[in-house]
Amino acid sequence: MPRISKRAFACAVGLIIVVSTIYTVPRATGQTSPGWVSLFDGKTIGSEWDRVGETNWRIEDGAIVADKRTSKTPAYLVTKTKYKDFQMYVEFWASDDANSGIFLRCQDPANIADRSCYEVNIFDQRPDPTYGTGGIVNFVEVHPMPKAGGKWNTYEITAKGRQITVVLNGEKTAELHNGLFAEGLLTLQHGAGVIKFRKVAVKPL
Repeated sequence: MPRISKRAFACAVGLIIVVSTIYTVPRATGQTSPGWVSLFDGKTIGSEWDRVGETNWRIEDGAIVADKRTSKTPAYLVTKTKYKDFQMYVEFWASDDANSGIFLRCQDPANIADRSCYEVNIFDQRPDPTYGTGGIVNFVEVHPMPKAGGKWNTYEITAKGRQITVVLNGEKTAELHNGLFAEGLLTLQHGAGVIKFRKVAVKPL
């Protein structure tokens, strides 16, 4: 059996490491590492957000909570900062009948919609489940639709250039290649039911 030189072996190991690095999807689980910015301190909604629409946003047990919308249209918390390429980590709890979502690269803070942003949905009881929980409304369908109601969940979202990847509770549910919105605001929605956001962090890339 021919011997393999130490140099050839080292090169082979290095190549395996490089290939593994290339094909590893970035995870947001290290959101306490350098570069991450917390958008919620667990105590106050703070100055990072503007409110659009009306609902009873408040802090309970270290989470942002809303369960009683008073405006005709959904209510939103909208960042004051625009983001282009980023990772986002969100911990959320939704009731079974919740209608909520996380909107990315929103173009107009006064007009948040699934036609002016990318909407990563939280909507277990959506009449048409095609773009329900785990999907990107109007862009990426989800089959079968996962359920988020009645428990704490995590969204890990990576937006880099034309690619957006959505991971719900450790499972990839959507991947989009689209250049319609290159940069914009981040938004949390309350449309119906009960929604809670316990942690919201972003890391510009």
